[in-house]
Amino acid sequence: MIYKTDYHMHSIFSDGRSSPEDYIAPALAAGLSEIGFSEHLTLFKDQEEWNMNPVNIAPYINNIQALRNRTKDIKVKTGLEVDFFAGKEKEIHEFLSSFPLDYIIGSVHYLGDISVDIGPEFYEGKSIDKLFESYIDSVCDAVESELFDIIGHCDLIRIYGYKPSSDQEHLYRKLARSMKKHDVVFEINTNGRNRPLADFYPDRKYLHIFREENVPVCVNSDAHMPSRVGQHFDEAYELLRDAGFSEMAVFDKRVRRMVPF
Repeated sequence: MIYKTDYHMHSIFSDGRSSPEDYIAPALAAGLSEIGFSEHLTLFKDQEEWNMNPVNIAPYINNIQALRNRTKDIKVKTGLEVDFFAGKEKEIHEFLSSFPLDYIIGSVHYLGDISVDIGPEFYEGKSIDKLFESYIDSVCDAVESELFDIIGHCDLIRIYGYKPSSDQEHLYRKLARSMKKHDVVFEINTNGRNRPLADFYPDRKYLHIFREENVPVCVNSDAHMPSRVGQHFDEAYELLRDAGFSEMAVFDKRVRRMVPF
């Protein structure tokens, strides 16, 4: 039996639709051994409705800790999904250093002042090839910062189904090599199935590159509602096996270990 985890979930503490408690039963039904909450945290930007207000981090952590203590059938972990901004590495590190977290997911949502998942109009009239290159470069910067344990939806730029005209293998190779060098985990994020892309992140066509570069992996749902916990995990694990993966990353107090699947 596969030791399944789902470390990328959002509750009402950021832009999820339910309280953390509501995710336990669906996680058990999905056969998960561990779950983790990773609420959105975006520093250095005006507060947006999909982000947790930084003043709520302590209540959030206390809530998850209490849930962990009274939940016996599944392990509950505490994380954050933190937006990366180049040039703000020191400030991000200092802000996060005092919180007792099991892992931190680093994500790139913004290119400049605009989030790439705010709507398809962001892409109109722009070179898709250049957007892809800029986005992957930004993700590489996030990896190189060594602030994060996991990189979330590493090619979120695919969200609306726009495709570059040229092959992107060199960009994925660059990203995978950076992840290996800086010892960062990538996720198969199954939530892309719920977006116009209708597929996982990263692009399955390049999944073998991460295996060739020996980058550790985990599978996450990025669920914003309980019904999506562990969604499409059987297919994700099959893809990993086909690409040659045989183990996955699990976290506790920001210490990673690998377990076979």
